[in-house]
Amino acid sequence: MNTCKRFYLLVVVMVAGIGSFLQAQDKAPLRLGVAGVSHGHLWEVISRLDRGDFTVVGVAEQDDALRARNGLTGKVDASLFYKNLGEMLDQAKPEAVIVYESIYDHLRVVEACAPRGIHVMVEKPLAVNMQHAERMAALAREHNILLLTNYETTWYNTNHEAWRLIKEQKLIGNINRINVYDGHEGPIEIGCGPEFTNWLTDPVLNGEGAVIDFGCYGANLATWLLDGEKPQSVYAVLQQTKSQLYPKVDDDATIVVTYPSAVVQIMASWSWPMGRKDMHIYGTNGYIY
Repeated sequence: MNTCKRFYLLVVVMVAGIGSFLQAQDKAPLRLGVAGVSHGHLWEVISRLDRGDFTVVGVAEQDDALRARNGLTGKVDASLFYKNLGEMLDQAKPEAVIVYESIYDHLRVVEACAPRGIHVMVEKPLAVNMQHAERMAALAREHNILLLTNYETTWYNTNHEAWRLIKEQKLIGNINRINVYDGHEGPIEIGCGPEFTNWLTDPVLNGEGAVIDFGCYGANLATWLLDGEKPQSVYAVLQQTKSQLYPKVDDDATIVVTYPSAVVQIMASWSWPMGRKDMHIYGTNGYIY
């Protein structure tokens, strides 16, 4: 499997049939299951519990200590916590499951949910490698479920406005360069807990370090802005600038992706003195930052 195909498929978001599914949810709150509680983005569920468009019907977590005490403790009834994912799916009967486990575990959750007809949203990226990605895609198609990847930057109003200016108003002409910056001081430095960083900094469970954690944002945005075009080449320079903190994985990555008419440079880092998520888009007639 060549690098370009891996790049392209690992950023695919599968949305077939999403319109009818979301319309159905207008009539009643979505019955949501949560698989795992170790991911720091669990706060995205916690902060929306009172919004009314979903209700958490079950939480599955294998680790006894984490299951007993986590961000949902006291906010979701204790009877809704399960050790076994399959048991939670069969008893709680969620319509969709959101995954807050390691990236390696995404496949395991899809393997459990897909045959039961349960839709899945995973945190970014989709998978740790091509084999997992292709297996997950095949399961989603076979069982006709939605498999979504929650790239946070997908939902930014600024990115949608940039897309509108480029695609609808033709403001900057044809895109010929995109520079994407995504990073921060480092997961340990910004206070992520060990339940998160233990797998986030593991090359097997996370797939790599900053290149996976932050590089995927630029890959997703470039795929969107360039209308799903497959790149001609992908290469990267990975660095370990803080090997004492992150001895097993990279903490800084520069990824260069070439297309027939554009170059995309993705800068992903756990070693910057500040956090940033921004993008520069250059066209034949203009520029958007």
